[in-house]
Amino acid sequence: MSDMNALKAELDKRYEVDRLVVKRPDSAALFCRTAHLPDALAYLRDHLGYVHLSFMTCIDRLEEGEFELVYMVRNHETRHDLALKTRIPRENPVMESVHRHWAAAATYQRELREMFGIDFPGCPRVEESFALESWEGVPPMRRDFDTKKYSEETYFPRPGRETQGPADHMRKTQYPGRADI
Repeated sequence: MSDMNALKAELDKRYEVDRLVVKRPDSAALFCRTAHLPDALAYLRDHLGYVHLSFMTCIDRLEEGEFELVYMVRNHETRHDLALKTRIPRENPVMESVHRHWAAAATYQRELREMFGIDFPGCPRVEESFALESWEGVPPMRRDFDTKKYSEETYFPRPGRETQGPADHMRKTQYPGRADI
């Protein structure tokens, strides 16, 4: 815990981080102002040994009108993981690209753009489809995306396809002719 408190204090002097959450002695999370996040990540990499970007992800905070971006970095020498988090508005979401710090970030950013609609200006190939070619409408990982409506509009019922409850299916296929089950 003291290691993570010292890390928070050092980052706080430079980048105004807050809300230290220690998950384990070797894993913690900090919130950082959006404008400071790319520089804080570079400082973690260049001066504190957090050289590996493990992943980037997004949490849709629909009720708060925000996306929470999470950048998980690892220090292999100390075996510590640190999640640096920030929040951006859901309406016209834009975040500075960190691909110049980690080339792998470009892939994560392309995915977040396609799945959540977050723009990362300057990120290589960010405009290209990642997995959803010709996708139109609300990005599918946003919580306001209506999966049921999309399925009903996209996939049509086919002859011979019927829906059965699991109990009925088991009676017919596993125990035919037995009325007591």
